[in-house]
Amino acid sequence: MPATVLDSFALIAYFRGEPAGVPVKELLQKASKADKPVHMTEVNYAEAKYMILRKDGAEAWAEAAKVLIALPIEFHPADRELADLAADFKSRFSLSLADAFAAALAKKHKAELVTGDPEFKAVEKEIKIDWLK
Repeated sequence: MPATVLDSFALIAYFRGEPAGVPVKELLQKASKADKPVHMTEVNYAEAKYMILRKDGAEAWAEAAKVLIALPIEFHPADRELADLAADFKSRFSLSLADAFAAALAKKHKAELVTGDPEFKAVEKEIKIDWLK
């Protein structure tokens, strides 16, 4: 199983039970069976949390947080190396800061980024992307 990075789009689709969340669920099941976690930045975690809180409410987040603990996701802090890579992406492409961090983590780990966010079209030549539909 290749190294994989999730952005907030993927995690939110999973928690909301959206069609794009189905392949995310399958990916997480494979990661669990292989004992090989997927990766996500703490910045993207924060983005997913605030979006769920804002649009779905505190109760929805509380349920998601309970599930999140058991998911095979390794969270990465925004250290200087990752921040430098994210700043480079942000300076060259039209990306949100959180998306720049997801792209940076994918580049750092030579991983595939799982997303459905069209903002990432700009960086398709820089990192490998697995597009959710």
